[in-house]
Amino acid sequence: MTVLQGIFLVVGVVTLGAAVMVVTARNLIHAALWLILTLFGVAVMYGLLSAPFFTVIQVVIYIGAIAILMIFAVMLTRRVKQEAGSSVNQGWWMAGLMSLVLFTALVWMFSTWDGFQTTLPDLPEGLDTIKILGTALVSPNGYVIPFEIASVLLLAALIGAVAVAWEKKS
Repeated sequence: MTVLQGIFLVVGVVTLGAAVMVVTARNLIHAALWLILTLFGVAVMYGLLSAPFFTVIQVVIYIGAIAILMIFAVMLTRRVKQEAGSSVNQGWWMAGLMSLVLFTALVWMFSTWDGFQTTLPDLPEGLDTIKILGTALVSPNGYVIPFEIASVLLLAALIGAVAVAWEKKS
């Protein structure tokens, strides 16, 4: 095992642990802070995969903007107090069993796949991956339709969030 693989495993365990804490934390502020750690772990993974553009986007957009916005929203709506009821669903054992089965199937699938141990060739010098990505996102032959669908879905989610949060005055 190389040092890079060791770092990858440690970051992966920390990221998964933080993700579990996001969904099990009883305090919304604590859950948002665990979410920031999870998103930072994903940014480190992008860095380990030699994707500097995605690393910066993950830190600036997701950690710097969205997670902080969520913390402000939680603080401004004054829903910081802890819930009195249990945060665990009655069907937790079924979800745990299905997760274990899926994880076992994925481990088996990857262990039997020949391509799992191969490494990708290095990118040629001077290759502008950000330009290629930008062209693919807006090109009619690329991903312009999924890109636009995602933007419309995000706009609909924003309008729905405003509609749900809107207080009717009597």
